[in-house]
This record gives sequence, structure tokens and C-alpha cells, in this order.
Amino acid sequence: MPATVIPIPRPSLHEQVAQRLRQMLLESRIAPGAKLNERELSEVLQVSRTPLREAIKMLAAEGLVELLPNRGAIAVRLTQADALHTFEVMAALEAQSGELAAERITDAELAEIQAMHYEMLAAYTRRDLPGYYRLNAAIHTAINAAAKNPVLTALYRQVNARLQALRFRSNQDEAKWHLAVKEHELMITALSQRNSAGLRALLLTHLDNKRQVVQEQLQAHQEAQA
Repeated sequence: MPATVIPIPRPSLHEQVAQRLRQMLLESRIAPGAKLNERELSEVLQVSRTPLREAIKMLAAEGLVELLPNRGAIAVRLTQADALHTFEVMAALEAQSGELAAERITDAELAEIQAMHYEMLAAYTRRDLPGYYRLNAAIHTAINAAAKNPVLTALYRQVNARLQALRFRSNQDEAKWHLAVKEHELMITALSQRNSAGLRALLLTHLDNKRQVVQEQLQAHQEAQA
């Protein structure tokens, strides 16, 4: 019997637009606090305003932009307090993900994460920050998926969306970037050894270090504006 071909659904246009807007927010091509100019974005992304507006609604639901009456959409700017509170929650979610993943991960899932880790190291060697961050985020997401807890995954995605741009910029300091890479190497080792307690502790430390870097950057930005 011939094999049945199962079509793979393609992302709708507004989902594609939302992904491109996420990247622009992540890399600060749309600055925190800036208004999303629909006319300019339509021209840059080469789409009509209908899918653009649907994409902006998606990002608003994720907490990446804020819809203000009579002002349109504004890229969310987290204060130091916002960042602190969000990192506190994210650290707990990352730690729980790591602990469960170390107990439940399959050999195939582990091999995929290890492969992404080596690709990430290559991006670091090239100082390819966008490529590095894309792989870094994919590794954290894969660890969360390996925990096999859909409630944890839903919370993880919601909270992590608020921190993506800040986590991206935290690697722009060379010394802190090097430390993050070293922490990832230890995390992969703990995961490979199915060391649930060790991976939990490493992820808590990793997120705390990220929080400190982000708060230093937010403080410096605030002082520069003052």
C-alpha cells in the first residue's frame, strides 16, 4: 500500500508576521517603549495592515507589546522591579523543568539537545549573537519540553516571552557571555548524567546570574537617561 502523505500545516500569514516582530523586539530593532508604527511596519514586512494587526494582538497576548487606547501598540518596557519579579518566577520554572527533564528525558531528546549545544558553541566562537541566542533559547525550550508537563510548559512560554529581549541583551557583555557558556556546558553534563538535583541547582544559578546582569543594564540605562 502506498504511504499516506500527511500534509504539514504552514503557519498563517499573521503568525509569520508575529514571529518577525518578535525577532525585531528581541534584537531591539523596535526599542522598549517605542510605538509600533503600522504604516512603517507594513512596508518593512511587506504585508497589509490586517495580518499585521492580528500579529500585534498575538504579541499583546504574550505580554510583548501593550495596547493603549488612542495610542496603538507600544513595545513593553520592563522596569527593574518588573524584571526582578519576572526572573524570580522564571528561575523557579526553569529549575522545575530541569529537574523533571533529567528524570524523564529520552535518549533521542538528549541527543538533539547535545547537538544544539555544539551548534551554539560554534555560534559563540563566531561571536554570532543572534544565532547563539536562537540556539540557546531552543535548548532551554527543549529542556522544558523534556519535562513532559503541559501545565509547566504553558506557564514557561508565557513568562519567558516577557524576558526574551532582556536575556538576549545580557549576552552583550563579553565576560558575562563567557560565563553563560560555561554554565550551559555544566547544564548539559548534568542532563546527560540524569542528575536532577544538580541540574535544578545549575539552572537556579544560571537564571540568578542573568537577573543580576539585566538589572545592572537596566540601572545603567536609567542613570544614563537621568
